[in-house]
Amino acid sequence: ELYTEAAELGSTDALFELGNAYLEGEGVQQDEPMAVEFYMKAAMQGQTESRYNLGCFEGEKGSHDRAVRHWLISAKMGEEDSLENIKTAFKAGLATKE
Repeated sequence: ELYTEAAELGSTDALFELGNAYLEGEGVQQDEPMAVEFYMKAAMQGQTESRYNLGCFEGEKGSHDRAVRHWLISAKMGEEDSLENIKTAFKAGLATKE
């Protein structure tokens, strides 16, 4: 409830935490599409961990080029795990430079 209020007031971290809550089913019914929605809202406002998570979701779906695009954005914002995932995707031949 507090995260919802904070998100309504513009907190990107609250949006990220709401995404986590829906992903894990903590305090709410587990709902992955809802988690992705909150991560997307936070990522569009510059929340790096949300952008990283979106890349992970895309990678799990097999959309490796989309995953790399998300990770490139978050890596530019300082998310080191994104950089590692990009390296791994290219080494495994799962992504291209386009």
